[in-house]
Amino acid sequence: MLYKAYEIQRSLLNAGSAWASMTADLLNDPRYPLAGVGGTQMLASALDVFAHATAPRGKPAFGIKAIHVDGASHAVSESTEVQLPFGKLKKFTHAGLPADAPRLLIVAPMSGHFATLLRGTVERMLDRCVVYITDWADAKFVPLAEGTFDLDDYIEYLVKFLEHIGPGAHAMAVCQPSVPMFAATAVMAADEHPCRPVTLTMMGGPIDTRESPTAVNDHAITKPYVWFKHNVITTVPSNYPGEGRRVYPGFVQLTSFMSMNLGSHMMSHYKLYQHLMQGADENADATKAFYDEYRAVCDLPAEFYLQTVDVVFQQHALPKGEFVHRGKVVDLGAITDTAILCIEGEKDDISGIGQTKAALKVTPNLPDEMKKYHLAAEVGHYGIFNGSRWRASIAPVVDSWIAKFEKKAKGRKLSVVA
Repeated sequence: MLYKAYEIQRSLLNAGSAWASMTADLLNDPRYPLAGVGGTQMLASALDVFAHATAPRGKPAFGIKAIHVDGASHAVSESTEVQLPFGKLKKFTHAGLPADAPRLLIVAPMSGHFATLLRGTVERMLDRCVVYITDWADAKFVPLAEGTFDLDDYIEYLVKFLEHIGPGAHAMAVCQPSVPMFAATAVMAADEHPCRPVTLTMMGGPIDTRESPTAVNDHAITKPYVWFKHNVITTVPSNYPGEGRRVYPGFVQLTSFMSMNLGSHMMSHYKLYQHLMQGADENADATKAFYDEYRAVCDLPAEFYLQTVDVVFQQHALPKGEFVHRGKVVDLGAITDTAILCIEGEKDDISGIGQTKAALKVTPNLPDEMKKYHLAAEVGHYGIFNGSRWRASIAPVVDSWIAKFEKKAKGRKLSVVA
């Protein structure tokens, strides 16, 4: 019933959005006698804000056409390298990179938004690296015949992606995937897998949510597991290929995120209205672009979502040494030669300070010189991987960390080839 009610509401809002958009265009048309006049401009701007807020949104494109490096412009090549039912591996590169450029796997969150939320992350890391990124599927479009997808499957997908990239690659996990990527690194290390990452950067990840718990963490532990199972999990309706699949809907996740900072979002839309009134098109377009991405959400497989709530947020299994993958306890002590960089934002209200840094405490056999922590001042959760501070002060830290161990990466690749 939850999904069906949402679909009915979405249909009504889509119609309202279309009507508001057409009316705003009419009122702004220079051929209209009252265009730009006081009350008319106010109404047109208000309708424009409403139309944008209620417009339907699908999966965005990365749309990275060119990149500027050291004063030169290079066309960006985008390709799909591996296609699996619940996600694919995409590759970005350009002619300005040397043949032996570092190869970086960026693990995007499976948390309700598409991988394109990390467009700015990909674009910046393309300066020096061949970039690969996990592009997770919207669960409502995955037919039931493809089976289920949980944390165990997630970890195995990451291993497969690293195997495709080959020995000597680096990895970066942004937020939620820090846990499965950390676990995958340990599993590969224990197996002495040649494709285990040379460096692992984790940014704003919930490695140990007992550290500086946030509202998100509190929500996960104040309700029992069965509450989540019965209240936020629903069934995909018949108008999608994934009909019958149990999912945690993206619209529920978006509602939760919006309600956490409702005042801020309302102020953003009020400022959008002001920009439209003042004719500040660039500012208005920037706000619209942010919300185009922010409101584009996808559904998560129920088994993955519920297992994450249980194992990561309620049991804290990984930092306690109790995380199990395919029936075997994951030994973080097996990580001895993957250099780990943990990055946190001082003002992160999703992953509190210390939650990602905890990874450095639970890797006892990794030398201290292969561990690094960076606290980004005045940066919130999204600012860790997007925006001006990411480009100017955080990405250079990642660049230097990768460069520091790139010689080792080349050695690992050569030894496997030999």
